[in-house]
Amino acid sequence: MIQQRNIAVCIILSIVTCGIYGIYWFICLSNEANTASNTFGTSGGTAFLLSLITCNIYGIYWAYKQGEKIDVAKKNRGIPSENTGVLYLILWLIGFGIVAEALMQNELNQLA
Repeated sequence: MIQQRNIAVCIILSIVTCGIYGIYWFICLSNEANTASNTFGTSGGTAFLLSLITCNIYGIYWAYKQGEKIDVAKKNRGIPSENTGVLYLILWLIGFGIVAEALMQNELNQLA
């Protein structure tokens, strides 16, 4: 089940809580993308731990895979999809991870 979230509230809470809510949001995005695409990928908690251990190298891979999962979920629902994995990857690489997460949440909100 995909929960709709207000993107502005998620961003504000991530800033106000010094990133603690951002960790929760990261985990939820991972789990909900797995649910939406009907794939059994890395769970949110595991993805966060791998990102932490690898100094965010896994986070770069995660961003790309999230785009692929969202594209699969859209195709399964008959919605035209573009290659969003590359967009999320580029945003993550240039330091706009929160923007990538906001875009992911927007796509998941549309699928909910």
